[in-house]
Amino acid sequence: MSFTLPLESLFGGMLLGVSATLLLLVRGKVAGISGIVGEFFSSEFRENGWRVFFLLGMILSGLLLTPFDFFLPELLESNLIVIALAGVLVGFGTKLANGCTSGHGIIGMGRFSKRSIIATVIFMSTSILVVFLKRMMGWM
Repeated sequence: MSFTLPLESLFGGMLLGVSATLLLLVRGKVAGISGIVGEFFSSEFRENGWRVFFLLGMILSGLLLTPFDFFLPELLESNLIVIALAGVLVGFGTKLANGCTSGHGIIGMGRFSKRSIIATVIFMSTSILVVFLKRMMGWM
């Protein structure tokens, strides 16, 4: 996997920031995916309209960008047990931290929330450490 061009990353970050800001301003909701999915299954049907569009936008955006040579990483050669374990750990972490990277890292940091700043520092430090260890030890 290669690193994307800095402009692509900048554009993606700007889209995340704009969409999170619009959702907060228009609906008063935080664009944290763990909260959106969690509330989707526990809320009343009439409260889920915006969640449906949010989740559909996330899913369909990958397909809509295909003509621009944007493709999601393929998992065919990956260890599915490791991927499943990673998903479970991410779910546990979002529950433990009362939110996910998008909720804390984008909205929480933008609001200067102390809890979000601490959570973001912890998950960014952990991810940097894991990547470092993976590369140094030759894992996976």
